[in-house]
Amino acid sequence: MSNSLLIVPLPSLVHRIGGEAVKKARALASQYQCQLKRVRRSRNWQLSGEAMRLDELCNQLDRESELKYLKQKTEQKLQLHPELLETKAAKLRRLIENDPTITLAELVALTQCTLSEARAARLNEDDF
Repeated sequence: MSNSLLIVPLPSLVHRIGGEAVKKARALASQYQCQLKRVRRSRNWQLSGEAMRLDELCNQLDRESELKYLKQKTEQKLQLHPELLETKAAKLRRLIENDPTITLAELVALTQCTLSEARAARLNEDDF
């Protein structure tokens, strides 16, 4: 999903955690298909990636004490967008539970799923 791309601003990152920690964080971010990079030629940095990948990275950052600032900023950004951390199936289930009269076309438009996935979710929800 391209709309789940999040950018976490990290002002003065090198001053807060140090140069060696930034190198370590860059390597760690790339393992989770995220990017940690400078914003142009400023002292500000940004972490970008898909919401699910950022969440996985955040879980890994728990083990790194020197990257506490990075973890805190990432968690703050993820808390602003909890809907991006839902799986497609969970999102379909939630939408059907909230509005049982929702059409298949609306489900497809809201979740970017296929028509067959929407039908399967509708059938699963009707069984319960």
